[in-house]
Amino acid sequence: MTVADDSEPGRVGLRYLSVAYRVRKVLDENMVASGLSLARTKVLQVLERKGSLRQASLADELGLAQRSVTQAVESLARDGLIDRASDPHDGRAKLVTLSDAGAKALAASTQAGDQMLHQIFGVLSPRQLANLDKLLAAVDSAAAIAAADLTDGSASG
Repeated sequence: MTVADDSEPGRVGLRYLSVAYRVRKVLDENMVASGLSLARTKVLQVLERKGSLRQASLADELGLAQRSVTQAVESLARDGLIDRASDPHDGRAKLVTLSDAGAKALAASTQAGDQMLHQIFGVLSPRQLANLDKLLAAVDSAAAIAAADLTDGSASG
């Protein structure tokens, strides 16, 4: 295999990362203008879908460190977007619940995000969207395998 053969996946991979960064940035900026960042929206979406959760469970759902979620929860609670209460089964734990204000903010943010995604991806034909979806599934699968390989490698090292 020549160096040129190896450079094509690298070049396309870097281009993908650049495009993904730009899409995420535009999406986040549009959502912030509607009241919530993409990160805060994700927290509220989990609470909308799952109902009341302990902060540790919320962190697991989001795939984040508990400390990161604690900071987000404190911020969202200060803004009145979530409610916190003691867990009736374990007074040491806190349950986090989407508030009415949080539900309204989530709806506005989700609508703004959907509109931006339609603007960006709406330039593609249905066939192009289907092809992109298949390509992203293949890339996601390869990334999951690579992540598992890294985890397996660090566990044995």
